[in-house]
Amino acid sequence: MGMRIWHQSMAVLKDVPEYTAALRKRLPTIVRPDTEVVMHGLAVGTMDNANYPKEDLSSAYLMFVHGNQWIAAGMDAQAQGFDAMVLATLGNPMLREIRSLIDIPAVGFGDVSFRMASMYGHRFGLMFFNTVREGFWRDNIRSMGLADSFSGIMHAGVSFQDVVGAHADEKLRADVIRRVKASGERMVKEMGVNVIVPGEMPLNLLLANENVSSIAGATVIDGLALSFKMAELMVDLKRTTGMMASRSGWGHVQPDMGRVDQVQAFYGLDKLRGRLASE
Repeated sequence: MGMRIWHQSMAVLKDVPEYTAALRKRLPTIVRPDTEVVMHGLAVGTMDNANYPKEDLSSAYLMFVHGNQWIAAGMDAQAQGFDAMVLATLGNPMLREIRSLIDIPAVGFGDVSFRMASMYGHRFGLMFFNTVREGFWRDNIRSMGLADSFSGIMHAGVSFQDVVGAHADEKLRADVIRRVKASGERMVKEMGVNVIVPGEMPLNLLLANENVSSIAGATVIDGLALSFKMAELMVDLKRTTGMMASRSGWGHVQPDMGRVDQVQAFYGLDKLRGRLASE
C-alpha cells in the first residue's frame, strides 16, 4: 500500500529554483516506488529576499513566529490526507507542537539526523555555511540528551550562494565539494568527530548528490534520506502496530481541536492554512 508524504522546506521554493530542482530529482531515488512526495515551501513573501534567511535565523522571536507556518503545514497535511510530514530543515520548527496536534507521523530532519548520528559513531559535529545559531544548537542537542556526543560546529568553508551555485552549475561543483571536504577533514582532525551532520539541507543535498558519504573516514549523514526513510517506517509501524506519537504528559497531550481553531482565529493564524505552496 502506497503513501503520500508532505515535504516542508524552510525556503520559499520558487526563490531557489536550482535547489528545488535538485530536490525534485533526488527525492524519487530515496523513497519507495509507491510513495508520493509533495514538496512544499514557506508561503510566498515570507522572506524579504531570495537569500537564505540569515537575519531571521539569528532571532529567536522571528523563528518562533515563522514556526506558525509549520503548524499550519502539519494541520494541512493531515486534513489533505497525507500519511506523514517531513520537516526538511535542521531546526525542526514546532516539531513537538505539531506532533501534539496531528495523528500522522511528523519527522524532523534535525531530530532524526542527531539521533542517528549517535548510532553511526561516538562523536558527531555539525558543518554549516551559516553559523548564526551556534548557541541554539548546543541548547537543542543538550535537550535531546546528546550533549556528551556533540563535538561542536565548524563552518563549511562555503556560502549559501556557493552551494546554490554548485547545484546549478556543474563547473562550480568540484571546487565547492573540495572546500567542504577540507572543512570536514579539519573537523575529524581538530574536533575528533567520526560523524558529520551537514547542517543545512542544500549542503546535505549537494553532498548526497555527489555520493559523499564519508570524509576522512567519518560518516557523513544524509539527513534527507534518513528523514524520508524514517517517515516511511513510521507510517508502516502505525499501520501494522498502531504506534503513534505519545499523548501522555505536558506538551504531548492533544488539545481540544475546537479550541485550537478558536485560538488560531483570534490571532489570525487560521489565515496561514492553505497558503503553503506546493511544487
